[in-house]
Amino acid sequence: MAPEVATESDGRAADEIGGVPGPREVALTKKTKLHGRAFYESIGSPKYIVAPMVDQSEYVCVSFLGFCWDLALVANSWGVSQAWRMLSRSFLPASQRSTILAYTPMFHARLFADTQRYRETHFQPTTEPMPEKPPFPVTPFLDGSPADRPLFVQFCANDPDALLAAARYVAPYCDAVDLNLGCPQGIARKGHYGAFLQEDQALIYRLISTLHAELEVPVTAKIRILHTREATLAYARNVLSAGASILTVHGRLREQKGHLTGLADWDTIRWLREQLPKETVMFANGNILEYDDLAKCKAATGVDGVMSAEGNLSNPGIFAEPPAPEEEARAYWRGRDGKGGWRVDEVFRRYLDIVYRCVQRDPPVRRKLFLPGDDEAWLETKAELPSSMASEPPWKKKKEELPKEFEELIRSPNVTAMQAHLFHLLRHFVTKHTDVRDALARVRAGDLPTYEIILSMVEYKVARGLIDYERTDGASIAEYLTVGPVPDGIDESESSIPALRRCKRPWWVVQPIIRPLPKEAMAKGAIQESKKKKKQKAKAAKEEGNQGETTQNGFGKEEAPEQLLPSPSPNKKRALEPEVVV
Repeated sequence: MAPEVATESDGRAADEIGGVPGPREVALTKKTKLHGRAFYESIGSPKYIVAPMVDQSEYVCVSFLGFCWDLALVANSWGVSQAWRMLSRSFLPASQRSTILAYTPMFHARLFADTQRYRETHFQPTTEPMPEKPPFPVTPFLDGSPADRPLFVQFCANDPDALLAAARYVAPYCDAVDLNLGCPQGIARKGHYGAFLQEDQALIYRLISTLHAELEVPVTAKIRILHTREATLAYARNVLSAGASILTVHGRLREQKGHLTGLADWDTIRWLREQLPKETVMFANGNILEYDDLAKCKAATGVDGVMSAEGNLSNPGIFAEPPAPEEEARAYWRGRDGKGGWRVDEVFRRYLDIVYRCVQRDPPVRRKLFLPGDDEAWLETKAELPSSMASEPPWKKKKEELPKEFEELIRSPNVTAMQAHLFHLLRHFVTKHTDVRDALARVRAGDLPTYEIILSMVEYKVARGLIDYERTDGASIAEYLTVGPVPDGIDESESSIPALRRCKRPWWVVQPIIRPLPKEAMAKGAIQESKKKKKQKAKAAKEEGNQGETTQNGFGKEEAPEQLLPSPSPNKKRALEPEVVV
């Protein structure tokens, strides 16, 4: 019997569908500080974890969607807002939602400690502004509320004092504070934090031990593997000896990002698990594309819990067991081949309704999700953006045109994160329906009425897609679902095609992004070797008469991934990868 699945459209109360509690506030009680497995068990021993992911407040060129428009993405754009955390939990029955542990986005410790505006626009636990100094209010409303637990708040830092000052602001509203040691992005290199601290193990020890000794809640940490297992083990032992209660291991090197992402190394995580004390609480991160991968990862690595980052962004229902065919309702679609998934219009609708509740507004009353055979009269009116908005390029958004009633929404991280979340959620959908892509690019933060129009556009197109699917007995989507051939016996460590075959769904179903393995990206010209590496290989080939072996990720045994470079973009602008790595 499949677990009960609550849907936004079935008329249940907000609390039952993962919505945010209303104005009531529940006072927190101070608990004894626990450590390690005792702490893990005290929060319910969660098995599934929503990854923190990185806040990307930077000017980017969105080219991965097939167009190139400069978009100034607002703060918190790829971070997991409270609304998204609630959305991820909403696919489970209320009694099971505490089995999902969620992280906040990665916050910058120094900015968080020093800047009140940064705190107010990134973390909003109470209805009133947080004071500059303790004591802090202890009646959580949004971030850290009972419906948002268990919750870890993640920081990047390189100064123990700044980290402690920032952590003290959030300690009353979370279960633990996490130190990000895995961010591989260029901004982390420049700021000397995240994965770029791994050469300074003494500083890492001081950062963690300071929180362990001074903070009222436990400290945890997330790391990436190093180039050797022995070095990774020493790294993990340093983190744990400093006082970390939980260790999360992303099974990729610091250099594995973008086109070089490749596969996470579950074998190394398993080896690490076996070398560390049995009482160590460990989470694994990497290679989670769909629900079945959660159990595969846990069995392969022996960890306590499995974390999903990009898989969750593509499908926030990834942690919920798919309903059995006899239990399926309108929200979950299944095709003639037996494969199915959550419909994009259902997930979009559910997300938007939760955002309304996060900003203390009532969502509109909605019709039931459409199924072929329902009344089609509503399809005679096609939703479109206002002509004035549709005719302007997205970079000409005019902030002053936003109605005053929505200006206050711009300060909410639940609102500012919407555009980026929806681009990721609708990634496959918008490659076919570019008008929805264009509309989403033009929408302004806080403009909930326009998001409603975009939702209507999505619902209309899904309905038409379902009608065509039934009318043609599935033939309408056959070409879209076609995946290239791959020789027998080739698995996902050697080609991305098997993963595409496993995960590909119609465009009206949420599904993961499958990127080529590094060697495939190189063959397609997406990345190229550096001039230095080319000279080294040419010299080696001349002297030894061979080009060397390659590993399953496509890197030579002595070749570090950073020696492969992305191919230059024709317009020399930075491309936004459809991946978030921490």
